[in-house]
Parts: sequence; structure tokens; C-alpha cells
Amino acid sequence: MSHSRLSLAVDEHGLALPSEGHIAVFAPRVGYDLSALPRDRSTIIQPLKPDHDAFAQVGYRAEVMEQGSYAAALVVLPRAKALARDLIARACAVAPLVIVDGQKTDGVDSLYKECRKRADVHGAFTKAHGRLFWFEGGDFADWKAGETTEIAGGFTTRPGVFSADAVDPASAMLVEALPAKLGRVVADLGAGWGFLSSHILRRDGVEVLHLVEADHTALDCAEANVADVRAQFHWADATNFKPGHRVDTVVMNPPFHTGRKAEPDLGKSFIHAAAKMLAPSGQLWMVANRHLPYEATLREAFKEVEDVAGDTRFKVLKAQRPSRTRG
Repeated sequence: MSHSRLSLAVDEHGLALPSEGHIAVFAPRVGYDLSALPRDRSTIIQPLKPDHDAFAQVGYRAEVMEQGSYAAALVVLPRAKALARDLIARACAVAPLVIVDGQKTDGVDSLYKECRKRADVHGAFTKAHGRLFWFEGGDFADWKAGETTEIAGGFTTRPGVFSADAVDPASAMLVEALPAKLGRVVADLGAGWGFLSSHILRRDGVEVLHLVEADHTALDCAEANVADVRAQFHWADATNFKPGHRVDTVVMNPPFHTGRKAEPDLGKSFIHAAAKMLAPSGQLWMVANRHLPYEATLREAFKEVEDVAGDTRFKVLKAQRPSRTRG
């Protein structure tokens, strides 16, 4: 039977968990093994809606942000270095014992070296192309991310959200391809920090815009970037979002990665979700990496599909008249 690094740390490498008090678990994804922690004393800190809900459904207390202090904190490293540093700084601010677990491809070794220079590292070991270590003390205040970052165009972002440092070029291409009129009711699936939505609201005739985003941090940014009474903000998984009424147009730049692994099925789920919420004469506008095989899925879900713009990297696809309009 294989054991996770966390379980091995507790069972074989001398990691002593506190016997009382709550343990904060920062940014675990679905499937991460938390069996070594007492479930009734563990609080999941996860702004991603699908993961947040999945842990809540199996009995964990789940929060978007940490609240108060904890007896210990576990940081499950994300890919983004700035976010990883921010999570460690936040963990140190609320707990005396901090445990860090991550893959080498996500930079855990360099963070381990940096933490050793700042804190009293009590233990560490490597397994399965990753490392787990734990420490106490140290000053990590300079690792905490600022409340916001301002990028070109005056948009507000935060470390760890998609395209945090600049406007995504695929989204910029989609904006250029969008028609002057999109209809009365529009949905932006996977709205991120609101770049597409800010441009959608400049189109003629838009009366309601649904911004649907699974990352609560990105949605907070979108609320700052899209200050318009027509905008409705939804912290939700776009693949099962139901607006409650038909929409005229869906616009989207769907995500296609889970960690480092490309997952075209996620984009395909976005397509089917769009088809279900659109009016019979509705249209979908989407952008994707050129190599992703979305055309077959679009033809299953829509009666008309065309490639309307693009270059060697990206393609803008338009689909009309959904074949599956039940919602």
C-alpha cells in the first residue's frame, strides 16, 4: 500500500501534529490525501469552488480565507511561485508550526532552501518527485502578496489568478473578434478577473451579464474591475452553472489545465454547459489554443460552427443554434 508524504511524515519521519486545536490546510486540490489529519480539527482554506465544495461534502470545514489562529498549518504548494510564497507567509502568520508539501516541478526544493535560511526547519524528506518539510518561527512577512496588483489598462489582479501579470493574448484576440451586438443577456464562463466582461459591457444592447468564475480570488478582482450594475457575479463551477433563464450569448476562454496536465475535457464541459443555457437562437464565442480538439464537441452541441479568427497559437470559434437546449 502506498502512503502520501504527509502520512509518512507523521508515521515514520517524526512530524508531531498538535494534540488539540485546529489545523489549517491551505490550497489542497481534490484527491490530496489528508488521512493523517484529524478531520474534525482540520479547516480547508480553498478559494476554488469545485475543490472547496468537494472537501465540504465529505465533512471538512471549508473556508475561502483563514480565520483567526490555528495550532498548525499545512501548505499544499500551487504552481505559481508568488502564490506559494504568499500561502507560506499567511500560514506563518496564523500558526506556530507550518508544514509544506509540494512537487519538485512546482519549486518545492528552492522554497525549502529559502525557508531553511529564515526558520528552524525540524524535518524534511523527499518521495515521489516531491518534498515535504516542516518548520517553526521565521519572518516571512515580505513573502505576503500585496492586496492587489495593477496591470496595463488599470485592471486589478492578485497573485495566483489566471493571467495575473498581463492581459491574456487569447482573450485579447477574442475581444477583437466579438461582434458589436451580443444580445440582451450574456454569460462569461470562467470570467477570471473580468477582462472579457469589461469589453462585453461596451457592446450595444447588453442588459445583463453573468460573470461565472470558480476562483473566489479572481471573482473578487472582477468585482473591482467591472463596476457596472448590469453585472451579476457568481462564485460557481461553470460546467454546472444554471442562470435560471436562457441567455443570448456565451463568451468564454475556458481553462484547459489541471495542475500541469492538459485536460481538454474541461473545455468540452464548458461547451456543453454553454449549449444548455443558451436560447434556441443563441450563440457561443470562444477562444482556445490552436491544437485543442474542440470542433467535434462543438458540432455535437451546435448546428452551426465556424472558425472566425486566429493565428498559429490561438483560434476563435463561433457556434450558433444549440442542439441541446434543455437546462
